[in-house]
Amino acid sequence: MELHGSLNMIGYGLAAIGSAIGVGMIFAAYINGVARQPEAQRILQPIAMLGFALAEALAILGLVFAFVVGV
Repeated sequence: MELHGSLNMIGYGLAAIGSAIGVGMIFAAYINGVARQPEAQRILQPIAMLGFALAEALAILGLVFAFVVGV
């Protein structure tokens, strides 16, 4: 059985799905925390933005690896 096409793009798609789930969980926790204690918004917002940036950086890193390995 011979496979044609780019399997590394399938791997990137899985990495992007994982990143999207992670971002959703980060902001769900942020909204939940602010809804429970509105005065904690100033503390929780930078933490949520840092988590968002790290999750998106992993997705971008997966895209880079998909193109580098595909060459």
